[in-house]
Amino acid sequence: MSKIALVAKREFLTRVQKKTFLLTTILVPLIIFLFYAMIIYFSVSGDDNTVIAVADEANIFNGKLENKDDIKFEFLKNETPASLKQKVEKQQYNGYIYIPAGTNLLTNDTIKVISGKTVGLITRAKIQDVINDELQEQRLLALNISKAQLDSARQSSEVKFPTLQEDEDSGVKAGISYGVGYISGFLIYIILFIYGTMVMRGVMEEKTSRIAEVIVSSVKPFQLMMGKITGIGAVGLIQFLIWIVLVVGLQFLLPLIFPNLMHNAQAMQQAQPGGMANAQQASSAMDGLMKGISQIDFPVIIGCFIFYFLGGYFLYSSLFAAGGSTVNEDPQDAQSLMLPITMPIIFAMVIMTKAVQSPDSGIAVFGSLFPLTSPVVMMARIAHGVPNAVPYWQLFTSFALLILTFLGTTWLAAKIYRTGILMYGKKATWKEMMKWAFRKSV
Repeated sequence: MSKIALVAKREFLTRVQKKTFLLTTILVPLIIFLFYAMIIYFSVSGDDNTVIAVADEANIFNGKLENKDDIKFEFLKNETPASLKQKVEKQQYNGYIYIPAGTNLLTNDTIKVISGKTVGLITRAKIQDVINDELQEQRLLALNISKAQLDSARQSSEVKFPTLQEDEDSGVKAGISYGVGYISGFLIYIILFIYGTMVMRGVMEEKTSRIAEVIVSSVKPFQLMMGKITGIGAVGLIQFLIWIVLVVGLQFLLPLIFPNLMHNAQAMQQAQPGGMANAQQASSAMDGLMKGISQIDFPVIIGCFIFYFLGGYFLYSSLFAAGGSTVNEDPQDAQSLMLPITMPIIFAMVIMTKAVQSPDSGIAVFGSLFPLTSPVVMMARIAHGVPNAVPYWQLFTSFALLILTFLGTTWLAAKIYRTGILMYGKKATWKEMMKWAFRKSV
């Protein structure tokens, strides 16, 4: 077995056999699952509806205001502002609307929603939308526009965006591509930070404890660096795969843990006005969602994710290892060295927010080709399709540039590592590290 493999095996087993590895590997998916389950539970079974009592003495709304998922309107008769106030104080309602007889709201009169407590911004906007939509309809009907004409005028046309390569490119697919691209890019961003700094911390620990002096007596510095990077990378890959399996697998436990939630949600939806129509719309939306998911090329996305995960990890880990080898006992030295290394990763995250929205923009193309940002940015573009969003020549050029840059940075980092790992008592400057990198081997 090669010395690089031996070092990688040691790094892998040392970290995998720790209790912290087992705890983080299992607890992180469980925490994500529990938060997800709590969100579903409280969103379905929680009683957070805002109920507004409406006393419409002028019969402006004709006893009709559209109920939303979390906002309800109840029309009451023979009520006064005083009686409505008492109902709100007794918490029978969250607020009330009183419209006295003779009021003409088809002009510019104001509607007051009097509530017991401060109404939130989102809830306020929803109430305003419902009231204004109904008043707009009443005003149009007052202009002798029939209901059929009004519905016809409001009918919207479906606008499709087919591409030259595809027959159909639905909005659902675009939304899913946005989400997949953002999540993929963000995961690589997190991986580069977590496991890159893990490599740097491991190198610093070995140097400050003088273990490196013993190891390099039988292993070349380059072999030690590559073995450490490979071993920690294997730990990260195994941990990441376990997270994916556990997070996805735990989703199937939700119907078993909350067997009545889906039934209650469907019953509540059908009990509302137009509940059956809403259920049919939900079924149609689910069909559209599944169709959009089927249009995503997940094999290509997964394959590219693994490549950019490995390429980005090895590129940045070599830089982190080189930086860690120059650090002495002062941890502030590590912070000053981390900033230049992490700046391209942060810059890649900024470009990614643009790339998920406009995968063909100039900044997105540049970020997906530039090796220091391509692992994050290219994943945001690939989710929109190959070759629709990412031509083959750009994809393969990005592959080649990332590999060449990885080989170059590894070569430079190894020369810095070779000198820095055995240097003590002196703070290395960037100028000195460049001399180490380009100094000829004796």
